[in-house]
Amino acid sequence: MPRQATEGNRIELRIKAEEKALLARAAALEHLDLTGFILRSVLPEARAVIDRAERLALSERDSLKVLDLLEHPPKPTARLKRAAKAGQALP
Repeated sequence: MPRQATEGNRIELRIKAEEKALLARAAALEHLDLTGFILRSVLPEARAVIDRAERLALSERDSLKVLDLLEHPPKPTARLKRAAKAGQALP
């Protein structure tokens, strides 16, 4: 059965002894504990990954098209009107 951490959350890493020694040495040179050293490097990368996944980059042409559609929306089609009406009937 997994042990309960008394403070914060725990993550386990399985790495080679040489890799742990390398991380520990680098952490010591930066005057950080191992956790602080790892988090300082990993958290910005995690934020960057999430940011890339959640953002949509449009070209200038596509941006102008979206702005034009917002300013001049097309008239709703019969199909869209039926879908909207059906959606209003849902609880």
